[in-house]
Amino acid sequence: MGDLLGVAVLGAGHMGADHIRRLEKVVSGARVAAVADPDVGRAKAAVAGLDGVGVHADPVAALDAPGVAAVLIASPGPAHEEALLAAFERGLPVLCEKPMVPDPTGALRIVEAEAGLGRRLAQIGFMRRYDTEYRRLKSLLDGGGLGRPLMLHCTHRNVSSPPGFTSAMLIDSSVSHEIDAARWLLGQELTAVTVLRPASSSGAPDGLADPQFVVFETERGALVDVEVFVNSGFGYQVRCEAVCEAGSARIGEQHTMVVTTRGGAAEEVAQDYLVRFADAYDREVQAWVDATRRGEVTGPSAWDGYAASVVAEAGVRALETGGRTAVDLAPRPDLYAEISR
Repeated sequence: MGDLLGVAVLGAGHMGADHIRRLEKVVSGARVAAVADPDVGRAKAAVAGLDGVGVHADPVAALDAPGVAAVLIASPGPAHEEALLAAFERGLPVLCEKPMVPDPTGALRIVEAEAGLGRRLAQIGFMRRYDTEYRRLKSLLDGGGLGRPLMLHCTHRNVSSPPGFTSAMLIDSSVSHEIDAARWLLGQELTAVTVLRPASSSGAPDGLADPQFVVFETERGALVDVEVFVNSGFGYQVRCEAVCEAGSARIGEQHTMVVTTRGGAAEEVAQDYLVRFADAYDREVQAWVDATRRGEVTGPSAWDGYAASVVAEAGVRALETGGRTAVDLAPRPDLYAEISR
């Protein structure tokens, strides 16, 4: 336990660079041993000032670098499958940012490969499970004091969408967080999706269906609705209200600072997910490092990553067809609990 966990970080973009900073300056018990990015200059910039970090263009070379004992995957989603399989071949524990693998077929290959090992190696980066407010809501629902959950009302707003953002990405990129959060909070699989499209905002780029209203059905009769609005223009907001048989609970309202001055008050609104969920990311990576150093794997599993991909794909089909779309999950291997806690 005395040695630092050597981590290979795959991807040095916005998310990867933030994780490199986190591993070196926030998290205890770990160090960055190698980094890989096709843009080697970007990788070098991300580890500037750090000693003993190997920089690579090839992710597999980073996995084989001296001192690497674990992997943090923060590369674009289409690159995740190859990186996960390479880590599995080397017996390396992995923290993989979402989506685990964007398409369900590839995600299922990851589940089957890990199940074939007979042990978990992967934790998937659904960081909301580590957010203080979400964890309090989860504890409240699990305690049963509010009775059976009937509905979840969710809001997911961004300031603006990046270039190239598509209507489908509102579902498979943005709402993917609500997909996992709903499964985790309720302890239920999602079984069907319907997507409604109001008139698009004048602030949305041409051709982008924004906002959208997404409704999920669950296996035990609860409903989950998500308002996703990625060009709200004013801030990053994530809210969730659980409506139960004996009461309700709402989170996301007070995660802010209110400044009062003469003549009024102003409420700070986060502009970025890295601001709103900074603490959650810190706790997520610390929990992964601590578990890895103990020889354990905890948190969201490859099955959770697979389920999110399947539900998101069903959501995209529902968006395209305008109809209710069923979610068809493969049989769950014995390695996985129904929904990782």
